[in-house]
Amino acid sequence: MLILETKRLRLRHMIPEDLEALFTLYRDTEMRRYFPEGTLSYVETEEELMWYLHGHPKHPQLGLWATIFKETGQFIGRCGLLPWTINGVFEIEIAYMIDKRFWGQGLGTEAARGIRDYAFEQLGLPRLVCLIDEENIASIKVAEKIGMAFEEEGEDELGPFHLYTINNLRQEIA
Repeated sequence: MLILETKRLRLRHMIPEDLEALFTLYRDTEMRRYFPEGTLSYVETEEELMWYLHGHPKHPQLGLWATIFKETGQFIGRCGLLPWTINGVFEIEIAYMIDKRFWGQGLGTEAARGIRDYAFEQLGLPRLVCLIDEENIASIKVAEKIGMAFEEEGEDELGPFHLYTINNLRQEIA
């Protein structure tokens, strides 16, 4: 099921056939450098994929989605919206991971911008966040390019992070 499209990308629900491509990303130490849990095994990747096949179990409109490069039909990442509780507050995170072979083309920003617009325009969410490792300069740049600003440093059970946020200005005006 298609979630959204941008100029060069399609984001859709994952399917079982995405497992090999997803595992290629998740086993790569460079791709997973800023993830506290590091790389994932095949079994761990399969468990995550099964969990997200039809969206987030408690919030079906959220989840991690297969990110497909329109030009080739190739699976090049997984991006989407994830629920978190940060400092006792329910938040929705824009999450993005693009295959390193496609870095430097603006695809992470394109995906994140499309997700932001979908979240605000289609889902009517009031605010979005990104939890970013302070050394992950590329992710910080993506967050800033889509209008997010640094709000605070935080720490949870997975470790420290910088919290970037953006409010839905359409909701503030209404």
